Amino acid sequence: MATRATALLIVMLLAAMLLPAAAAEPVKVVYHLNEGLEQAVRAMTNIRNHLSADPMAKIVVVAHGRGIDFLLKEAKTPNGSPFGTDVDELALRGVEFRVCRFTLERRGIDPSKVVSDATLVASGVAEVARLQSVEHYAYLRP
Repeated sequence: MATRATALLIVMLLAAMLLPAAAAEPVKVVYHLNEGLEQAVRAMTNIRNHLSADPMAKIVVVAHGRGIDFLLKEAKTPNGSPFGTDVDELALRGVEFRVCRFTLERRGIDPSKVVSDATLVASGVAEVARLQSVEHYAYLRP
């Protein structure tokens, strides 16, 4: 009986030691953008709110199709300011931006037209799938 109680106590102590480590892991989220500038405006607001509520969140924005439009250097918000300013601000807060190379090729857009805060990935949809299945990111589509 004492052995069983001791074993139970050891298991409980080990579980208690592991909980704080798991709680310290940041929430990982991929924001999937493929609809154009209106979706990007919603995403920027969502991401700011997300980081206000959880400053430690690990956020990756993956864009393909029309979703890349806000990550082009000349892109403007509805009020006429450069989207690059918003992207810079969020990048400074740790948000990563990834652009689909297939989309650039299909649309004939030179990669030099993409803002410097964004990195190119071979395929936007493959990157979203990889982040979800391999790196266990939660999926959000604003």
